[in-house]
Amino acid sequence: MQFLPENKLILDAVNEGIYGFDLNGNAVFINPAAEKMTGWDSAELLGKNIHDCHHHSHADGSHYPQEDCPIYNTLHDGLAREISHDVFWRKDGSSFPVHYTSTPVYRDNKLIGVVAIFRDISIQKQTEDSLRQALEQVQALSEKLATENHYLLSELASHTGDVSLSGDSPKMQQVAQQIKLVAHTNSTVLISGENGTGKELVARNLHQLSDRADKPLISVNCAAFTPSLLESELFGHEKGAFTGASSRRKGRFELADNGTLFLDEVAELSLEAQSKLLRVIQEQAFERVGSSRSIKVDIRLIAATHHDLNKRVEQGLFRMDLFYRLNVFPIHVPPLRDRLDDLPLLVKDILLDINKKLGKKITGISKTSLKHLAAYGWPGNVRELQNLLERYSILAQGELLHLPKLTPQASTQPDDVLLLAEAEKLHIEMVLQRFSWRISGPNGAANALGLPPSTLRSKMAKLGIKRD
Repeated sequence: MQFLPENKLILDAVNEGIYGFDLNGNAVFINPAAEKMTGWDSAELLGKNIHDCHHHSHADGSHYPQEDCPIYNTLHDGLAREISHDVFWRKDGSSFPVHYTSTPVYRDNKLIGVVAIFRDISIQKQTEDSLRQALEQVQALSEKLATENHYLLSELASHTGDVSLSGDSPKMQQVAQQIKLVAHTNSTVLISGENGTGKELVARNLHQLSDRADKPLISVNCAAFTPSLLESELFGHEKGAFTGASSRRKGRFELADNGTLFLDEVAELSLEAQSKLLRVIQEQAFERVGSSRSIKVDIRLIAATHHDLNKRVEQGLFRMDLFYRLNVFPIHVPPLRDRLDDLPLLVKDILLDINKKLGKKITGISKTSLKHLAAYGWPGNVRELQNLLERYSILAQGELLHLPKLTPQASTQPDDVLLLAEAEKLHIEMVLQRFSWRISGPNGAANALGLPPSTLRSKMAKLGIKRD
């Protein structure tokens, strides 16, 4: 196969590499661009099998048989081909990705050879790889943001009504001092205390005062999930890891990377989950459910429980080694009954939050009401106080809140759910207190309630309302 002089001038001028092959696959023409790209001089290759020089191996180094070569196949079947997934090898042993065509050359309807035109697509491949990596990063970020958004929305919904840690009592001052001492460290903290004392508020204060304050605080209630679901919640799962896992999901450990993970009710973890948690604490790494790939994380761990973990260890319900890992710096939150001096400040802060939530303008509670609060035992602690004040705030019509003498039945209704008769009783008591238990007359409770005095007295007898 020969090239006319005028054609050779054109082929020498183009930027693409050009090879001409005879029917045996030997090079009969090589242009300057091909020499420049491959590092081979034409004198070194003319008359030789180019496949052995440029196409002998795949990109991974595995052997590339000549019979699989598209150029070789064009020599045998006369069909043109276009390839974008191969590499050519240079004289120095390096390779570069190529896009090339192999076109049959005919004379008098007879196949006499093949022309291969190729170009180096290294920059194109790098651009494609960069775009692919950028897309993967965008997808990963989108997934992370979607997961965090879902988590944060649920967190906001679950913490509506929370107030700051309030109190000037010696016990609360001790808690505040402990928080300041440990906040700026990475030490694990174990918060103990009865339900409703504000253990999660302690965890949030620890996070806000730490060097990780600009990173997420991720909470998980260990008592809210079955053992199988808890593992997925903590460590995440891959798509198809179990029935219902329709997409990949990041777990709380992954979301808390570089931030703080708060494990509430940690005593509720199964022994199997305790073992996995211990390994994560030791190695700062875990695998998603359905994956063998290890994910490294940097987290500050805070745990909380209302149980006596020492007793749980003695009972065989909690691993001793995990207990020691968690109990690096213990903080005990006292029950409300042991810090009744904090009631005025607590009430003030809670009412400020309730006013925002309900659109009220309640300025405080009466002195008698405060005495009633101080005389009560508070089995539900600060959370019970919040619920009680919100309940009476809903019923209140003035700026000063009036509370009756408290009994366990009246104060421990779950989450503000009252029977109609109970709500009516509470409202009548509140109005009677406001009017100093005067029933009749223009300045009496019956007139304020829109009832005849006899009807009000009848309701009081029916509901068991008596002046203390």
